[in-house]
Amino acid sequence: LRHYATLLFIVAFSWMNAQDATAEPVSGDAQEATAEAVSGDAGNGEALFKQHCAACHKLDAKLIGPALGGMVERLQEEQGLGVDWLHKWIRNNQELRESGDEYANQVFEEYNEILMLPFEQLSDQDIDDILVYTSQPATQKEEKTAETTGMASTPSADDTSFPMGALIIGFAVLATLLIWILFRVNALVNLSKDEGGVLVEDRDISFAETFEKYKNFAYAGMGLITLLVLYGAWQFMIGIGVDKGYQPEQPIYFSHKIHAGQQGIDCQYCHSSAKYGKVSGIPSTNVCMNCHYQIQEYAGEYVESGKSKEFYTEEMQKIYAAIGFDKENLTYSGEVDPIEWNRIHNLPDFVYFSHAQHVVAGEDAIKSAKGVEQVCFACHGQVDEMDEVKMVNDFTMGWCIECHRETKVDMENEYNKEYYAQLHEKLKKEYGADAEITVDAIGGLECGKCHY
Repeated sequence: LRHYATLLFIVAFSWMNAQDATAEPVSGDAQEATAEAVSGDAGNGEALFKQHCAACHKLDAKLIGPALGGMVERLQEEQGLGVDWLHKWIRNNQELRESGDEYANQVFEEYNEILMLPFEQLSDQDIDDILVYTSQPATQKEEKTAETTGMASTPSADDTSFPMGALIIGFAVLATLLIWILFRVNALVNLSKDEGGVLVEDRDISFAETFEKYKNFAYAGMGLITLLVLYGAWQFMIGIGVDKGYQPEQPIYFSHKIHAGQQGIDCQYCHSSAKYGKVSGIPSTNVCMNCHYQIQEYAGEYVESGKSKEFYTEEMQKIYAAIGFDKENLTYSGEVDPIEWNRIHNLPDFVYFSHAQHVVAGEDAIKSAKGVEQVCFACHGQVDEMDEVKMVNDFTMGWCIECHRETKVDMENEYNKEYYAQLHEKLKKEYGADAEITVDAIGGLECGKCHY
């Protein structure tokens, strides 16, 4: 007990010192420099830049066109050209090139003779606003705290510090338990002593005597254990192949919440074969590059707890490595390293399931029965709210049959009208013209529907 008391004192003293420690203040002021060659509204310039320029230009790196950060100063220093030249180039670069301007034609050839749209609708002040925005040094925007957004960007020092308070409580509970055990042992020793204070040795009692004395309880216990073992074996066997909650780690951290939720990208944009084939398919890296050719850094507001914007940007680089893309020069090397995604949903080989049939013929009916916005969510859960996709349903035969029994057939669906024309007439006669027909009534419980 003396040792435990000493240890508790040391831990408590260390914890109090940790509470008094404060972070060193950060000193230094960031000074921002603005362009003196042109004046305007940088806020309006940012809006115009995102509307007209961001598709082909970035401030700090090449995209389809050159980087525009510090363009006014760079053009003045390197070419001796001023703001007037930029006005002519932005408003109608083709006219400037045809006038014989040497530098205009040089830029055109350097960037693969890609035509830049004329922006004659922009006023001189609009162009000045854009130039002011591009002349300001890039500053990193402050990330919203968990109190204002409800989402943590990076773990704070308090989140990663060792829980000293919990450790103290744990030691206190352990010490109390040890003291209680000592008192109980002492009491048992006293009960085993005779009147003279000497311990009395009990004689050995055989197992047979004990079993005979309590045989009724023994038989009941063995029967209960047998039932529990059989029940456990049954649960194990029916659980084979049921992987609800399965959430493997993927080679690239792809957040469906950012893509399908925050950005609102439709599921079938990436999984295009779900509407026309048996399987939904895994999108090729070329589909990723439709967006990530330009989006090379994560600039969204949402950041998952424990992650950072830098983390998402680093994961993007794995896409470029897989497809052999040089983001600095915007070229493909031809050396590819396919991404080995880990499959999550995988029905047994003896089960036939067609995505096309459910997405095309059953879309409206399934969405109505399950109360979901997209038919995909009925089986895969709210994917647009998942950072990492996992299996949210059992996908057992019973689960599928229950869905067929409660999902109403859309009798007005054009696909159903044509394919089940004769069947619909029979159903109307059997159940009535206004009856609500569920999937089981059109063969949804037939074994041959799902099993070969």
